[in-house]
Amino acid sequence: MQTQIRDLLERVSRVRLLVLGDAVLDAWLYGACGRLAREAPVPVHEIDHVDWAPGSAGNCAANAAALGASVELVALVGADEAGQRLRAALRHHDVDDTGVVVDPHHSTTTKSRLVADGQVMGRFDLEAHAPWSGTAVNELADRLVERLDHVDAVLVADYGNGALTDQVVHRLCRARSRLRGPLVVDGHDFRRWDACHVTAMTPSAEELRGPAGADEATWTKAERIEHLTARSQELLREWRCDLLLTTVDSDGTLLHRRGRPPHRTRATARATQQTCGAGDTVSTTFTLALAAGAEPETAADLAQLAAGVVVDEAGTSCCTAEALLVRSRGYDDDLGVTSATELRKHVAAHRAAGRRIVFTNGCFDILHAGHVEYLRQARSLGDVLVVALNSDASVRRLKGSDRPIVPEAERAGLLAALRSVDHVVLFDAETPRELIELVRPDVYVKGGDYNIEMLPEAPLVERLGGEVVLVDYVGGRSTTQIVERIRGERPALTAAERPG
Repeated sequence: MQTQIRDLLERVSRVRLLVLGDAVLDAWLYGACGRLAREAPVPVHEIDHVDWAPGSAGNCAANAAALGASVELVALVGADEAGQRLRAALRHHDVDDTGVVVDPHHSTTTKSRLVADGQVMGRFDLEAHAPWSGTAVNELADRLVERLDHVDAVLVADYGNGALTDQVVHRLCRARSRLRGPLVVDGHDFRRWDACHVTAMTPSAEELRGPAGADEATWTKAERIEHLTARSQELLREWRCDLLLTTVDSDGTLLHRRGRPPHRTRATARATQQTCGAGDTVSTTFTLALAAGAEPETAADLAQLAAGVVVDEAGTSCCTAEALLVRSRGYDDDLGVTSATELRKHVAAHRAAGRRIVFTNGCFDILHAGHVEYLRQARSLGDVLVVALNSDASVRRLKGSDRPIVPEAERAGLLAALRSVDHVVLFDAETPRELIELVRPDVYVKGGDYNIEMLPEAPLVERLGGEVVLVDYVGGRSTTQIVERIRGERPALTAAERPG
């Protein structure tokens, strides 16, 4: 399975995908809640930081880029700060935003979630209900059609926010023959697309099931699947598509295709309270796999695997190719590599046993003696050592496009094999703030080349009751120096520099 997935992901990396749809800006406001307001019996939320992420169609595009594909987004945004933030977030995820049309007469939809101490306290939507301007819609349709000759697949992410008017749908249907690869629709109203020769539609169980009767609440899981299967056969004919991939909440997915028995995938993870956008990951991964030549059943399996990655993460998350390989390799069971969800359980058990938890983070690219000694010293400060490991995408942002040397799956496995390390968890953000909030470590450790004032995580650790400790690095040992020596850019170690 590992080799098959690696080969498929290699083909996915050559896919050129166009995502068409409603783009949204997701905002995650993190902080703490420790008192009530004087003017009303409501909690006061002290914002520590805000994470901005592409949502809806933007999240589909970001997921595709994370899996290695070349991605363009064709969407509408307003001429406002939210639109600028959204486009910046897209570029941050390596999404081509030149197909995004700015409507000066409209605002950008923003969905803000308030998170305190790891719990989502509320969601606030800022959304304009006025229609997009005719000029902007015309330009959107033009940019869509002119790109069809240059892409391998199109994913439509229709959230019913008004960008995909009947005119846009009609233009795509008329130009469908110019697209050589699959057209997949994750739609708000699937009937609108029945003239477009759609390859696949990806409804949720709620969108697919139709009239079910008053006794639905008493159905067993098997009865629910039976109803969805019967309904799928009807809708394959009604919607005139070749494939239906239905997301069935925590029960995985159901794939129906003409002339074949249904194919079912099963979920392997439970969503965190902060998770959103797992459906985007499913439709995106499924589309890319089809475009890469996978059989629909294989594409559905890969999509389920990707969903299992993102539901383990908080916020609007993406599944990387490396994370898929980690998941398929089974590191979670065989070694100490874990997800954020599983880490929460481990931490609770350690707390109950009275263990002192130490936390550190880093890239750990080309594991060397300096790393090993640093982690040994960190572990000596407590009973349990948690290592937050920068994902490959995060390392590239920090170190440059030629890093990491070693992919995250292998870096994670090597770290987890060390006696001093108890748990390894990947993170994709600039800092491990969310993981620090989850773990609430007794000790936060960084290398001696930092000072506490340089560490953006230090105030958070101290506010959570933890201690920040700086540990000396082993002199003359760094990944950068090793890479430079391999490339001949740095002389070999002298006798005085060699250990012992």
